[in-house]
Amino acid sequence: MDIAHVVLLVGAGVAAGAVNAIAGGGSLITFPTLIATGLPSVEANVTNSVSVFPGYVSSVVGSRADLAGQGYRVRATVVTAAAGTAAGCALLLLTPARAFEVVVPFLVLGAALTLAFQERLRALVGHPRAMSPRRAAITLHAVVFTGAVYGGYFGAALGVMYVAALALIIDEPLKRINALKNVLSAAVGFVTLVVFAIFARVDWAAALTLAPATIIGGYAGARLARRMPARVLRYVIVSFGTAISLLLFYRAFLS
Repeated sequence: MDIAHVVLLVGAGVAAGAVNAIAGGGSLITFPTLIATGLPSVEANVTNSVSVFPGYVSSVVGSRADLAGQGYRVRATVVTAAAGTAAGCALLLLTPARAFEVVVPFLVLGAALTLAFQERLRALVGHPRAMSPRRAAITLHAVVFTGAVYGGYFGAALGVMYVAALALIIDEPLKRINALKNVLSAAVGFVTLVVFAIFARVDWAAALTLAPATIIGGYAGARLARRMPARVLRYVIVSFGTAISLLLFYRAFLS
């Protein structure tokens, strides 16, 4: 890996860490960057998954003030996220990727639209306060598990999906939901790191170049997200999600 590749990866890592902390979708910066350095697509995918984990951790640190009072929710959902991620990693290592790649753009666009029209959808499915505790708990774990399966398999725009779904079932300000999203993303990242380090081929030189950069970007992005008004934060996440879905549509059907 030459100096130009190092500079490229560091820049991509900082940008991806910030994007992941604010909205999600940073992997769509780092993944093609790894491809550009010459890595095969599968190796780039697993290297990317390993590389972005430290950035998720720094996002949690940057948004920790908004996790106050969410201790029980965090402890319960992290276990569910770990189980779902393990299943997603297994799918990646054991099955062809093409079918999932076709579905992913629709999932990301659907998540962006869900967040954009959150209040209208709540009028249809019911406000979180109207849910029974049992229904709310089951729905929360189902959402976390499903998102984690996706995160273990591919993961791009996982944050957009989590924020959109969690905002429908948790009656909390968006910045607190975003903080929970950061924890869940970190849990997904940790499991993928362990699984891929053991069972997949990781380019450790590229991963160790990207990882410190994602830490810087992740912390800065989380601090910025805490200061954004809820309306602005929602607009940013919806915009990122829509742009990411269009990129994924292009990759899946036109490239």
